[in-house]
Amino acid sequence: MFRFAVGNLRSRPARTALALLGLTVAIMGMVGLFSVAEGVDQMVDDAFSQIPGLLVMQRGAPIPLFSRVPKAWGDELRELDGVGVVSEEVWTRVNLIDGKSIVSPPRFLFGGDIEARQNLQNSIYRDKMSKGRSLTLEDIGTTNAVISQAIADEFQKEVGQSMMVNGTKLTIVGIYDCGSLMLDVTILVDIGEVRRVTRFNPGAASCFYIEPTDLRADQQPLIDAIKQKFKGRKLEAWQPSASISAMAGESQTGSLLLDLTIKAVTIFEMTSLDEAREEEARIEKQNQPTSPSTESSEPEYPIEIRNATDWAERFDEFSKDLDIFLSVMTTIGVTIAILSIINTMLMSVSERIIEFGILKANGWSKYDIMKLITAESAVIGIIGGILGCSIGWIGTLVLNRIWPEHLNLYASPSLLIFSLGFSTLLGIVGGLYPAFWAMKMQPMNAIRRG
Repeated sequence: MFRFAVGNLRSRPARTALALLGLTVAIMGMVGLFSVAEGVDQMVDDAFSQIPGLLVMQRGAPIPLFSRVPKAWGDELRELDGVGVVSEEVWTRVNLIDGKSIVSPPRFLFGGDIEARQNLQNSIYRDKMSKGRSLTLEDIGTTNAVISQAIADEFQKEVGQSMMVNGTKLTIVGIYDCGSLMLDVTILVDIGEVRRVTRFNPGAASCFYIEPTDLRADQQPLIDAIKQKFKGRKLEAWQPSASISAMAGESQTGSLLLDLTIKAVTIFEMTSLDEAREEEARIEKQNQPTSPSTESSEPEYPIEIRNATDWAERFDEFSKDLDIFLSVMTTIGVTIAILSIINTMLMSVSERIIEFGILKANGWSKYDIMKLITAESAVIGIIGGILGCSIGWIGTLVLNRIWPEHLNLYASPSLLIFSLGFSTLLGIVGGLYPAFWAMKMQPMNAIRRG
């Protein structure tokens, strides 16, 4: 039966090729689209697996770039049991490098507490040095910098050379390479110099990175202790800018694409200088603890404490919305592919009415006719799936190689197997209606109609 079906398809190469093309494109698109979501998941898991500690941030801030917490709170964190190292951090957006405006991919200026980071058991950037050296105590008070390999390649920089970042001349002493789109976006400089050149409030920090004394121990007791330490403190929650709030209001109309755009903009939006200054002014008034009873409107906890699991869950929420969008786009392509297969098989059946009549007259049952037609459509599904999966997988590799700083597509074996099975199912489903139509014809009627 299978060989007979293949022979029938080969006897009509043009129509078979068109049906295969439609299904191949649909499956190729399916693999390509969902490789985006899988690439994001892989990138997030890889990035946060390298961050074993805790990040203390302003409540509501999506990322450290937008967070502002009092610098003095770092000393209180160091007093807690179970805390090994507390590293104060300052994050700002890089807008210009060597006169070039930076939009995508984003770049960030990271001011780190060099002395504290020297004591970390696991330091992402220090442990991933590929050239030169990491920042040491002798770099405190200087504009020496460590940059990622991606930034070095983009601007053709080597150790010992300098680069202008937001109008400040930095000397490159080292280059790191984490192999992650999420981590290879940073320029590391002494925290004091970042504060000076960006006019960052000296009494504030973006966040605190905490490395527990025992990295293998359960972190929840330490998280609870930190929350209790700062319970009732007065610190205004981060709020998105007015433009983002307005867009969020519009997104309630149900536009999925707009909602995805808003989430992406929220992650990478750069607050204006006026907003930053206003935030810093508020920080100066928020260094003293207050009783929860005196300010009933204040939140119970002014900070958020995130570990690798928390970050991964936040990105999973965004990934779910992305999956919905990708599913809608894939459904459109799949629908077109099914209609193409149905059309091809219907035309094939209508051309072979006499053939089916003769087969029935010679003892073929209606179920044999049905099996023949579904076998033909299943062959189209299998071949279309193999072609679509192969081209889609090769396409992800090519695109990753062409734009390594922008894309991280990943077509996993499970995605490819599912796509192949789905393609086969589509082929079978696409042939069911023509098969039912053919099996209902009486032998003599079929011969007369022919």
